[in-house]
Amino acid sequence: MRRLLLFVALAAVVVAVAVWVADRPGQIAIHWQGWRVDTSVAMLLLVTAALALAFALGLRFLGWIVRVPRRWRRWIQERRRRRGYQALTVGMVAVAAGDPEEAVRQARRADVLLDEPPLTMLLSAQAAQLNGDEAAARRYFTAMLDRRETEFLGLRGLLMQAMRAGDSPAALELARRARRLRPDTPWVLTTLFELESRAGQWRGAEATLAEAQRRRVLPVETARHRRAAVLLEQARAAEADDRLRDAGDLAARAHDEDRSFAPATAAYVRLLGATDRQRKAERVAEKAWPLGPHPDIVAAYAALAAHADPVDAARRIERLVAGLPDHVESRMAVAAAALRAGLWGEARRQLEAVVAERPSSRAYALLAEVEEGETGDPVAGQKWLRLAADAPPAEAWTCTACASVAAAWHAICPACGAVDGMRWQVPAGAPLLPRTAESA
Repeated sequence: MRRLLLFVALAAVVVAVAVWVADRPGQIAIHWQGWRVDTSVAMLLLVTAALALAFALGLRFLGWIVRVPRRWRRWIQERRRRRGYQALTVGMVAVAAGDPEEAVRQARRADVLLDEPPLTMLLSAQAAQLNGDEAAARRYFTAMLDRRETEFLGLRGLLMQAMRAGDSPAALELARRARRLRPDTPWVLTTLFELESRAGQWRGAEATLAEAQRRRVLPVETARHRRAAVLLEQARAAEADDRLRDAGDLAARAHDEDRSFAPATAAYVRLLGATDRQRKAERVAEKAWPLGPHPDIVAAYAALAAHADPVDAARRIERLVAGLPDHVESRMAVAAAALRAGLWGEARRQLEAVVAERPSSRAYALLAEVEEGETGDPVAGQKWLRLAADAPPAEAWTCTACASVAAAWHAICPACGAVDGMRWQVPAGAPLLPRTAESA
């Protein structure tokens, strides 16, 4: 609409000028080099306008002629760029599809067509890795460190190579460099935490975990549990150095971070007992039991009165589990204490309730001991041993990464090195008890 109005206005101006000139006729004579030209004012204006238009069109055509080579070069470059990006895309697809030959071929083609090393170096490094040439991939990743825009990608590639090769010191240094470059990247913080934990650098791991929680990289509950695990390992190290006070303080912090974390509770209770704070140790265990019942807490609580009479010891265990008396671990703890005290009826009652709810080889094995202790007949418990052989295995500290079983909790899996992977659960595919009473 605006263009139409502009055209109408321009046309009106031209018509007005033409009418004005037509109303004022006149003659013009031009003498030049022996020539004489007689014409009207209107004709002179028309010829002048035509010459100006022809001159403008000529200049425009001349400019187009001058720009043709540059446009041709630009078209050639754009065509190479399109083909280069196409090769780059096909190469990435080949990497994802696991086709090393096609990936290498497209990487070379993209490198020839594109004058953008940051893009082609990444594809070349991935193609080399896919082809099994780790040395070439390392060269590409190292070259990427020299460019600001690719430094982080190069660090990540070298870090992954170091971790696969088991070079923990190099991986740790690369992870710290990556954190300095991109401190808000989630995988950098989690990887650095795992590497520091595997290296036993628990203070550094605690600081990295605090930074990850501040940046909201981990859920709150996960972060608190991992901090409890890190603090517990620091407490163990302090205890190994005979710094019992420091160990107790660290264990207290671990317990406060996650009160359902049984290893931290058990360590805190045991260290309180070692520093002659038995009553506080008992209160800690009794309050923590409903949150995370576990045999480790029972053992630590029983050790507070190791020389107590067996009947008194059984009563103490009943006081420990009073906050959650019907839980399987509560019944197992009471049954084991009653068995040691010779209270066969109580032990049998608790164990029968356990096998009715969650049968396990551990419960049946204790029933066999009750049967033998009550009757004095070594053969009397064989029926329970046969049931134990076919029952599901008892819970144990099991690594969620490799399914290996450990006798005690560790922050680092002794088998595969997974960080904070040990869980109290029934092992997957764990061997059952032997079927013969003699070997049992």
